[in-house]
Amino acid sequence: MGKIERDAAALSYRQLVAVAKAQAELVIGPAAMTQLQNGRAIVEKIIASGERAYGISTGLGALSEIILTGAQQTELSRNTLMSHACGIGAPLSDVATRAIMTSLVNDLCHGKSGVSPAVVTQLVSLLNHKITPVVPSQGSVGYIVHGAHIGLALIGMGDVMVGGRRMPAAQALAAASLAPITLGAKDGLCLVNGTRCLTGLACLALAEAEPIADWADVTGALSFEALKGQIAAYDETMLALKPHPGLIHVGKRLRALLADSEMVAKHQGFRTQDALSIRSIPQIHGATRDQIDHVRRQIETELGSATDNPLVIGTPEKYRVISNAHPHGQSLGMAMDLLGLAVAELGSVAERRLDRLINPAVSTLPAFLVAEGGVNSGMMIAQYAAASLAAENKLLAQPMVSDNYITSAQQEDHLSLGTPSALKCLQIVDNTRHILAIEFLLAAQAMEFYPGLKRGRGTEAAYAALRREIAPYNQDRFLSPDIALVAQRMAEADWAQAIAAALPAGL
Repeated sequence: MGKIERDAAALSYRQLVAVAKAQAELVIGPAAMTQLQNGRAIVEKIIASGERAYGISTGLGALSEIILTGAQQTELSRNTLMSHACGIGAPLSDVATRAIMTSLVNDLCHGKSGVSPAVVTQLVSLLNHKITPVVPSQGSVGYIVHGAHIGLALIGMGDVMVGGRRMPAAQALAAASLAPITLGAKDGLCLVNGTRCLTGLACLALAEAEPIADWADVTGALSFEALKGQIAAYDETMLALKPHPGLIHVGKRLRALLADSEMVAKHQGFRTQDALSIRSIPQIHGATRDQIDHVRRQIETELGSATDNPLVIGTPEKYRVISNAHPHGQSLGMAMDLLGLAVAELGSVAERRLDRLINPAVSTLPAFLVAEGGVNSGMMIAQYAAASLAAENKLLAQPMVSDNYITSAQQEDHLSLGTPSALKCLQIVDNTRHILAIEFLLAAQAMEFYPGLKRGRGTEAAYAALRREIAPYNQDRFLSPDIALVAQRMAEADWAQAIAAALPAGL
């Protein structure tokens, strides 16, 4: 992966994910460095003048009326990391932590936080040396905790991961010929404030949700063929009468996936109309795509935003320092709740489709998709697993942003809870990927009972990709590894590219 430069323009969410996931090298461009230096010069001017400014010459939160002087301002930065690093639970994945770090760099490079450029340089060095702070996943109401654990690594405290090994941060820095940095006034606050944690995790959630929407169309189309679907429900003229963009796009994809299918042609008129889980794939999947588009706009706006408090505006000669509420993550908190719900619906309807595949009363296929039932249980319990994941998604899809808790002695009396919402959204995405993997396996197994009938262009490409690695089930065998393998392939590019090659460009 090549270099990605954060210069005058903000990173896109795809660039952020490339640094977090593909470990692309991140560099700070000259325009961004100029912005950082200008913001820091304003903070130094505030310190020199003795001006009262939140988090620079005062305490934090409910302690903001306490005035600090001299060395206390620098001491506050270190103490902020120490006191705010109170995360709980299993660590975030390296990818999730890198996403937060990259988001933090992106936000600070707007130059409105007033952070010391050395802080950003150290963050970039850790990313490029693949030194990843160990950050507990729980404990954030929207910001603060995760950033504090990351900040500790910059000063040589806490633990980090390097090459899959956990070690003290000081040891990892020394091995990379890096030295712990000394924080200046406001630096600690800059590291823990803003929507950087939420934004980084939201970028990951979006990047993982987008291919899930594509795969849902593919597995849905396979189930459609296996269940003798009636293609009139996807008629272009008819769908155009309800012109939601996502609906129209899914309709095009389904028609392309099923093009030239002998299975579809043979079964026209088999029934008057299909069950809604089959008939309404464009309406359900399309609605999810429309929400994904909305979430993408929210994320890109947030990446272009300065979300610290206070923010410094202007130049050292003519500046303003303004206490504000930009660290509140309401927009992205809502977006993550919405994305979780939208992706959960893909899993919910897929579970209904795959349930129909194993039920001979509605599928006309052998019970549980096995030729010799009784001695073999076939796909009976795979549907149980999908139902369990769908039920878990139903719980996880409950909104967090509508809840509220009061912190900092009522100074912070409304919270977005956006970071935990993003974390549960990531879990929903993973659960849904596994539900779709189960549908893929079951729909492909159903195809074994239609010998000699040609599948659609896209469904044939999907079936062939799966069968290159997973054989049909002539008798019961260990299913869990197959489910895991298909879910893994859905998160990679090869199978998706093979299917895309069979479709018109843009689908």
